[in-house]
Amino acid sequence: MSTVLLVDDHPIVVAACRWLLESSGITAVYDASDAATGYAAFVKHAPDVVVVDLRLQNQDLGGLALIERIRSYAPEAAILVFSMHLDPIIVSAAIAAGATGYLHKDASPDELAKAIAQLRSGQRYVDHQVAVRIALRRAELAVARLTPRERQVLGLFAEGKTYSIIADELGITYKTVANVTYSLRRKLGAKGIPELARKAVELTRPKV
Repeated sequence: MSTVLLVDDHPIVVAACRWLLESSGITAVYDASDAATGYAAFVKHAPDVVVVDLRLQNQDLGGLALIERIRSYAPEAAILVFSMHLDPIIVSAAIAAGATGYLHKDASPDELAKAIAQLRSGQRYVDHQVAVRIALRRAELAVARLTPRERQVLGLFAEGKTYSIIADELGITYKTVANVTYSLRRKLGAKGIPELARKAVELTRPKV
C-alpha cells in the first residue's frame, strides 16, 4: 500500500494531483489546505510521501514551517515540495527546512509520480529545470569571485576564441592563458575545455 498527503490550498491542483497519483497506482491520497491541517493529517495517516506547496493560505513561504514541523516529528519523512518558485535561494531554503525533493509546477504531469516513487525508495529528487537554475546560480556566484583577468579570458572563451588568439588580444603569453584556463575550470567546476566554453557562453550571455 502506498499513501500520499497533498498539502495545497488550490482545489483544482489537489484534484489534478489526486487523479494523476491514483492513475499511477497510489492507493490512498489524503489532502489538506493549510499548515495546521496538513500537520494533523500527517500525524494521523503517516503517509509515505508528503507533497507540499510553499504558498499556503496567502503566506508565500508558509509551507516552510510545515516542512520543519514534520521533519521535527518524523526525521525520516519523505517530503516533496511542489511549487511555482524557481529561485535557487528559495529552493535551498526548502531543502534546509527538510524537504527531500523539489518539483516545479511547470513540470510534465508524469514527473509527479516519478518524483514520489524516487522519494519512496529513499532517494532525493530535484527536477531538471530546478537543478539547472541551482547549477547556474552556483556558477554565477563563482563568477563573482573571479579575478579581472579570469573574467577577460572567460569572455573571450564565450566568443569561441583559441588560446593563441586570447593571448594576442590580451598581450599575455600562451602559457598564461593556459594557467588562467586551468583556474577557471577549477573555480567553475568544468571537467574540460568544451564544458568550460559552454559555461562561458551561459554565464556571459546578456540577462533578459
